[in-house]
Amino acid sequence: QVRLVESGGGLVQPGGSLRLSCAASLSVARAGSMGWHRQAPGEQRELVATMTRDGTTNYADSVKDRFTISRDNAVNTVYLQMNTLKPEDTAVYYCNAKNLFGNYWGQGTQVTVSS
Repeated sequence: QVRLVESGGGLVQPGGSLRLSCAASLSVARAGSMGWHRQAPGEQRELVATMTRDGTTNYADSVKDRFTISRDNAVNTVYLQMNTLKPEDTAVYYCNAKNLFGNYWGQGTQVTVSS
């Protein structure tokens, strides 16, 4: 069974930074894609950033130039560096992994951007 465990969320002031981590029980280097999604209260879950097996990244327009997805293959962990955070970034952030066998989600970590 694939496990994805997010950490690193919290409360931060506007303009601040956070780094989220997703520890995976599968090989992040071999997964078809790894990514981060988020869901704000009353909103649908939306894609934030993804990274494919070959390292190609994709970002939502709302986070381009502020967020960076990366991975450490040695420890099977994916990161989301979030800079210049805005109140509208407040949401539960979910790690996602896709491979030939399925589509997997973590339990989520709360990010709150507020003064």
